[in-house]
Amino acid sequence: MPKSRAKAVPKLASFALGALPVVNPFLRRLRLGEILAPYLPAGDRRQKLAASRAVLVLLRNLLVSREPLYGVGAWAAPFEPSLLGLTRDEVVLLNDDRIGRALEALFDADRPSLVLRVVVQAVREFGLRLDRFHSDSTTIAFQGLYRVADGRRRRGKPTPKITFGHSKDHRADLKQLLWNLTVTEDGAVPVDYRVLGGNVTDDQLHRETWDVLVHLAGSPRFLYVADSKLCTKENLLHIDGHGGRFLTVLPATRKEDARFREWLRSHEAPWQEVLRRAHPSTRTYPPDVFRAYEDPAGSAEGFRVVWYHSTEKARRDREEREDRIDRAVRALQALRDRLGSPRTRLRRRDKVDEAVAHVLDGAGAERWFEVAVTRHDQEQYRQSQRGRPGPGTTYRRKVRVRFDVAWAPNEAARRDDLKTDGIFPLVTNDRKLSLKRILSSYKLGQSRLEVRHHQLKAFHRVAPQYLKSVTRIEAFLCVYFLALLVNALIEREIRAGMKRRRVRTLALYYENRPCKRPTTEQVLKAFDGLMIHRLQERGAGGRRHAYPPQLTKLQRRLLRLLGLAPNIYRLPEIEAEG
Repeated sequence: MPKSRAKAVPKLASFALGALPVVNPFLRRLRLGEILAPYLPAGDRRQKLAASRAVLVLLRNLLVSREPLYGVGAWAAPFEPSLLGLTRDEVVLLNDDRIGRALEALFDADRPSLVLRVVVQAVREFGLRLDRFHSDSTTIAFQGLYRVADGRRRRGKPTPKITFGHSKDHRADLKQLLWNLTVTEDGAVPVDYRVLGGNVTDDQLHRETWDVLVHLAGSPRFLYVADSKLCTKENLLHIDGHGGRFLTVLPATRKEDARFREWLRSHEAPWQEVLRRAHPSTRTYPPDVFRAYEDPAGSAEGFRVVWYHSTEKARRDREEREDRIDRAVRALQALRDRLGSPRTRLRRRDKVDEAVAHVLDGAGAERWFEVAVTRHDQEQYRQSQRGRPGPGTTYRRKVRVRFDVAWAPNEAARRDDLKTDGIFPLVTNDRKLSLKRILSSYKLGQSRLEVRHHQLKAFHRVAPQYLKSVTRIEAFLCVYFLALLVNALIEREIRAGMKRRRVRTLALYYENRPCKRPTTEQVLKAFDGLMIHRLQERGAGGRRHAYPPQLTKLQRRLLRLLGLAPNIYRLPEIEAEG
C-alpha cells in the first residue's frame, strides 16, 4: 500500500494593531515622514536603520505606550511592521543604541526650522486659527548629577544647563530644565516650545517666542496671552511697539498693585458682574461670580489695567489666610513651650527674635500678628560652701535669664485683607476688548495650556532622565513636542466631530460611564488589544487569509468622529502581502 502523505499544517501569524491605525493618519496628514527625511539624511552604509524612521517609531511609542528607550524594541516587536513604517527586517534592528544615534542626528539638525515646517503643515491641514496664542512654562525634573550638562555649546549648538532652580513642581531637591510651551486658542494645539536652563526665568524668552509667532501667523495682530513673567517693561513695549497685542497678569511687586489695594481698603469700587460660572462641586459651593472694574490710572506704561473679583477666589483666600494663622499659632505655642523648658538654648534676646521671625515667615503670617517678647530674670541662691547652713553661712546669687512670647491677632490687618480677598489684575494694550472678553481670554486659554503641561508629564511621561547626554535629551524633548502636537490634534478632531454630529457624551470611562470632553489618552485606550491574524496555507499555491479585528460599536463611532473609515483596521496592504 502507498504511504499516506502528512497533511500540510497552515501557518498562523498574529500581529498587534492597537491604536496605531488611528495615529498613523494624523502622522500622514502632518507629512512627518516627508519633512523629517531631509533633516535627518541617511548616513554611511553601516547605518541599517534610517534616523527619520527611528524617530517616528519613538514618536509612535510616546503616543501609544510611553516605554523607555531600552524597551522600544520589545514594544515594537508584536506590531505589524508596516504600522511602524518599517519592514520585518528593520523591526529587529530597534534598540536603544540606534534610537540614541537617531536622537544625536536630530540634535545636529536644524530643529527650529523642522518644528516650524511641521507646525505650518498642521495649520494648513487642520485649519487652525491663529488669532490668539497662550504661553506658559513648567519645569522638568532630573534625578542625578548631570555634570556634563553645564550649558556649554555642543557641536556648535547651545545646550541648556541642568541645574537647581525654582521648581514649579515643588521639588527643590532635584535638578531641572525649564520647558516653555505656546499653544493656539483653537484646540490648545502646540505651535512652539523652548528648552532653557533650570535657573532661567520665564521673562527672558517671551520676546523671542513672540517674534516666532509673528513669522508663523504672518501678522503681529494676534493676542499673546501669558502669565505675570510677561509683564516687564521691555516685553510689553516690544510687543506694543511692533503692532502686537498682549494680555497678562500684573505682578504683585508692581506699584500699581499696591496702590489699588490700598485704595480699596478705604473705598468701594464700582464693580460690575461680567461672568457667572458653575462650580465643579455644585452641591457644595455656589457659582463663581466674576466682577470687574477698570482702573482709570492704568499701568505705568499707559496700558489698561482691569481688576477682577472672584467669589470662589475670595473663599480660597480666606481659607488660606485662616490656615496660615492656625499654623502660626501652633508654631508660636511650640516656641513658647521650648522657651519654658529647663534645657532650652534660647537664652539671648536676638536669638529669640530670630526664632519668632522664622515662625511667622515660615507660615507667611507676620502681617496678622502682634508679637511681644518679654524677659524674666529668675534669681537662685546657693551656699558658698558645703555643709549645714548656720548663722555664718554665706550664699551666692545666680540669675537665670528666661524669655516668654505673647501674641495677639492684628484685627485691623485682617479686616483690610477681607476687602481685597478674591481680586486679581490683568493688563492689556487692546482697547477694544470688553471686560468679559479679557477675563475669558485669560482664564479659559491658560487653563487649557496647563492641561497640556499635565499631559506632557502624566500621559507622555516625559522622562529624559533615562538619557545622560544633554544633546540626546534636547533632541528627545523635540520628539516630546511632536507627540504633544499630535495628541492635541487628535483631541481637537474628536471634540469637533462630537460637536458636528451633536454627540454629547461617549462611554469612555470605566463601567461605560459618559465622558463629555474626551482626551486622546481615553480615545487611544479604547483600541488597546486589537490584533490581526493571518493564515498561510502550506504547499504550492497555498491560499492566504487575513482576519482583521471585529470592532465594537464604540470603536466604530470613535473612528467616524475622527473622520476615519472603520476599514482602516482591515489593512488591505497586509492582506495583499500575505
